[in-house]
Amino acid sequence: MNIRPLHARVIIRKQEEETTTAGGIVLPGSAKEKPTQGVIVAVGPGFTLESGEVRELSVKVGDKVVFAEYAGNVIKHEGEDLLILNESDIFAVIA
Repeated sequence: MNIRPLHARVIIRKQEEETTTAGGIVLPGSAKEKPTQGVIVAVGPGFTLESGEVRELSVKVGDKVVFAEYAGNVIKHEGEDLLILNESDIFAVIA
């Protein structure tokens, strides 16, 4: 990927939710929730501290994460929708 986020930002490929419920009911597009999980495809260098040191981010490329529903900005890169957000908008890493 030839896109690199700056500072403490990450780029995420969102994972779409299931369109069928456990009971077999197919959900229309308007009933689906906005995706809140995704895989990190790029990370920035990290925070610059007052001392001048750079603190790396807690997440890395390939981590599956849960993030805030309306966080970040959607961009289109090479025909794919990606999400750029701050590390602070990530709630958890899924093991």
